Amino acid sequence: MFQNLTEKLAGAFKKFKNKGKLTEADVKEGMREVKLALLEADVNFKVVKEFVKSVTERAVGAQVLESLLPAQHIVKIVNEELVRLMGGETPKINISPKPPTVIMMVGLQGAGKTTHAGKIAGMYKQKSKNPLLVACDVYRPAAVDQLKIVGESIGIPVFSMGTKISPVEIAKAGLEHAKKNGNDMVIIDTAGRLHIDEQLMEELVNIKSATDPSEVLLVVDAMTGQDAVNVAKTFNDLLDISGVVLTKMDGDTRGGAALSVKYITGKPIKFVGTGEKLDAIELFHPDRMASRILGMGDILSLIEKAEAAYDEKNAKELEKKMREQTFSLEDFLDQMRQLKKMGNLDQILAMMPGANTGALKNAQIDEKQMARIEAIILSMTPEERLKPDIINGSRRKRIAKGSGTEVEDVNRLLRQFDQMKKMMKQFSGKNMKKLAGMRFPM
Repeated sequence: MFQNLTEKLAGAFKKFKNKGKLTEADVKEGMREVKLALLEADVNFKVVKEFVKSVTERAVGAQVLESLLPAQHIVKIVNEELVRLMGGETPKINISPKPPTVIMMVGLQGAGKTTHAGKIAGMYKQKSKNPLLVACDVYRPAAVDQLKIVGESIGIPVFSMGTKISPVEIAKAGLEHAKKNGNDMVIIDTAGRLHIDEQLMEELVNIKSATDPSEVLLVVDAMTGQDAVNVAKTFNDLLDISGVVLTKMDGDTRGGAALSVKYITGKPIKFVGTGEKLDAIELFHPDRMASRILGMGDILSLIEKAEAAYDEKNAKELEKKMREQTFSLEDFLDQMRQLKKMGNLDQILAMMPGANTGALKNAQIDEKQMARIEAIILSMTPEERLKPDIINGSRRKRIAKGSGTEVEDVNRLLRQFDQMKKMMKQFSGKNMKKLAGMRFPM
């Protein structure tokens, strides 16, 4: 995410390295590099102009704090201006005081409306809401079936009336169905087109009028850059949207849409899609996103992912096993599965402060290796998992054969496990608790 922009900005900040103090000429030279970086990231020209102007005005003649080097001071100002540009505070969904809360999903075909309707429904189901998905796309082949598949996979009901009924009537009937069945959130999946046309907008206006939604969320593909921003402006002008969902953010190495949408439309980005899985969605936090753009990681999102994947009871049990030196290969396997639940591993690495995105660019996290480790451990007997010391040469051959791996793979795993147990002996007390919350790599 934002890989190219992060690298370009890092290069621009080098202009300020080893400067004793900031002069106006230094700032303007550095800002030229920042301007080029933003333009190459497909950020709207008006946005770039305003951004560079704001940073320059704050940096020229600013009193550099004794605790900061000039380069760090510039980064601090750029970070604050990026946060402001993307909306400042984290926007929230407007929850209706009188249920159900109606969320209307709009956008062009191919942006991911149907999938993200499901993702948002799944997110709020986790927050104890009782969502209903309403299938109002009667034009795209199999759109209703797609929504049903999405709903079934996350355990959320889908209201549909086929493809012969008016979408406005379906939306109204879906709303009534929700009221009768205790659904406190209704998410309406509307039709899209390959381009904006009068018929599409009229239908959306009519659905909005009939259901009075708390939110009208525009779904746009972040990877289309300026096209996404132009679509957002047009939809907002015609429909007065309440917020934006940026999809495919995991593939957006530039960042133009994320940095331009709020400025151009005046409407906040509320969610970002970060992958294909139905749980790959995040609330949009401008401060955290700015931190990622500047290569400073996103430790808060990382912690939230860890908390969602791991529970306190497991951590306490693991702490006890470490303390008593009874940590087994079964526990190792459980830790690895917890790590996998946190999501895409290269995205997790990118959230770590100080992670070198340039070094990670060509690095591929080998998730197949994790599958091999799982296969090796599952090929062991319960006794072998509990007491790896009994695994002799013949057992290693049997385990390798049973897991479809080589004896060397088994040996490597046992060596790593042994090294990890030795490391655990060095931990005690509060350090043990810290270790219990870690995820162990392969």
